[in-house]
Parts: sequence; structure tokens; C-alpha cells
Amino acid sequence: MTEFFHWLENLGFSTWVRESDSLLAFPTFLFLHTLGMSLVAGGAAIIAFALLGMWPKTPIRPLVRMYPVMIWSFWVNAFTGVSLFMADAGTRGINPDFYVKMVFVFVGFWLLFVMRKQVFQDPNLDQAPVTSRQKMLAWASLVCWFGAIVAGRLIAYVGPVAGL
Repeated sequence: MTEFFHWLENLGFSTWVRESDSLLAFPTFLFLHTLGMSLVAGGAAIIAFALLGMWPKTPIRPLVRMYPVMIWSFWVNAFTGVSLFMADAGTRGINPDFYVKMVFVFVGFWLLFVMRKQVFQDPNLDQAPVTSRQKMLAWASLVCWFGAIVAGRLIAYVGPVAGL
């Protein structure tokens, strides 16, 4: 697998992202990845806080309109994340923290769809109190996105370091 990671890291695109002086290379990919993360994790947090009663008393159902933005942002993150991974695949591919982040991201994204089905398709949403199952989904979503952000930041500090 290490050979594959090194092959990936040595592709022309990977080299360009990693070594180019252009602002359109690494800085733009990192900025777009951060922006996408803030929209996905932030949108999920808003929905979770609303379900947990930590949001102003407004209807929850209109928050479903955030899903297209969160899904689009997830795909921006997928593209930029793969690109950033490719730029340093030899180091990132052997970092266990990277895989911890990926588990949190994929479970968090899966929970968005579970919440859309079990929360926003509930005919009693905004008419009755939020169910304990819906609150549990909200907490699980918060844990996943918080875990993904923390694990993502720790990648720079935990495990192998690029260039060493």
C-alpha cells in the first residue's frame, strides 16, 4: 500500500498542489476544504442545536433547506480533501489519525441522511416535542463533526511528518 501512496504523491497533479507557488494550488485547496467543512459541520451543528433546544424557539422544519448547501459542500470537501491527500499521500496514508477523521466524516455524513429521514419527514416536527431518538441523533452528529474537525487538525501534529 505504501508504494501506491508514493505513486499517488508523485503524480503531476499531486506535485502541482504540493509545490506550486500559485495561490490556486495548495492555498486554494486548503481554503475551499476549510470553507466546505464549515458549511457541512456548521449546518449539521445548527440542526443539532435546534433539535436539542439550544437554538432560538423557531420552527425546525425550514432548516431542511440547508441540506443542498451541506451536500454540495461535502462534495467540495471530497474533491479538495482527495487533492490534499494526494499531495502528501506517503505521509497521510500511514497516519492512523487520518483514518479516525475519515470514520467521523463518513458517519457524520450518513447521520445527515438519517436525520433528514427521521427528523424532517416526521409529520409531528414543530407540533410536538423533539423525541429522544431525534435528540440522540443530534448528539451523535455533533460528536462526529467535532471529532472530524479535531482529528483533522491533529493530522498535522500526530503521526508521521512530511519530509522527515
